[in-house]
Amino acid sequence: MIRLALLLITLLWAGPAAADEFRPAYLQLVQRDATRFDVLWKVPALDRDTRLKLQPVFPADTRAVGERRSAYIGGASVDRWTIESPGGMVGKAIEFEGFATARTDILVRLERPDGTEQLERLSPSDPVFRVSSSPGPWEVLVSYTRLGFEHILGGIDHLLFVASLVILIGSGKRLFVAITTFTLAHSITLALATLGVLNVPGPPVEATIALSIVFVCLEILRMRDPGYESLATRRPWLIAFSFGLLHGLGFAGALAEVGLPQNSIPLALLAFNVGVELGQLAFVAALLAAAAVLRRVVKVPDSWLVHKLPAYAIGSLASLWFFERLLAFGTG
Repeated sequence: MIRLALLLITLLWAGPAAADEFRPAYLQLVQRDATRFDVLWKVPALDRDTRLKLQPVFPADTRAVGERRSAYIGGASVDRWTIESPGGMVGKAIEFEGFATARTDILVRLERPDGTEQLERLSPSDPVFRVSSSPGPWEVLVSYTRLGFEHILGGIDHLLFVASLVILIGSGKRLFVAITTFTLAHSITLALATLGVLNVPGPPVEATIALSIVFVCLEILRMRDPGYESLATRRPWLIAFSFGLLHGLGFAGALAEVGLPQNSIPLALLAFNVGVELGQLAFVAALLAAAAVLRRVVKVPDSWLVHKLPAYAIGSLASLWFFERLLAFGTG
């Protein structure tokens, strides 16, 4: 019955094959002095001429300084320029033209000269970024925990890997141990990559993450063959740990998009990882709860339909991602 719940959630959630791309629009402000800020504005784009019709709107007394430079980089349109805001930006609001119809969120990051930063993710229901004074440790903790939580719930390939583990293992102690070791592993590589100890190119990591899902799905399809036994069925925690190291590199790529506050790197890194873990645990809890409800409502035997079909669905989607990401090596 867990497998039937997973199938229903997978089919509802999977949607288009745009897995684990950290794809909100992104506004970065780097404060140079009391009134000047370097601006980076990044929005998803199909090519140099086809981009989201979305623009930041700064306070009325703000003026541009110097030339605005534009480029198309890796599926995004990127603009850079400098603004000057008399009296500074504290207490002022930044709005976004076209936000209501853009169908995306906006990540805003303000970096101050003292090393502190303000980080918020805006949605059409909460569309205004209001500049605050330098935050304390609590604000850093909340911002990066929220960021990690939102990232894992938007990182569908990571979630499908976890879902595949649940199908492979079932519930109980073995699942708890596997999820714990997966957490430990991706925490290690997330920290090492974010701190610059590891430096692995993103495209191969993303392609191999997709391949890790395919591997687990193949184990699901073979696990009930007469006499079949493998490392994945005997020691699933070891598979979870090994692939967790890989998935941590994927998390690090997302965190690199926004950076870390220079005066609170350990706290921000810990908070991001805690947010990822909370999102992952919430997902597993939702799967198990859905399975429990379906077990009471629907009487379905543990047949090909409820056991193998989810593995075929998840594995096929992951295979598509794998080949898409291989093709992206030459274009990205």
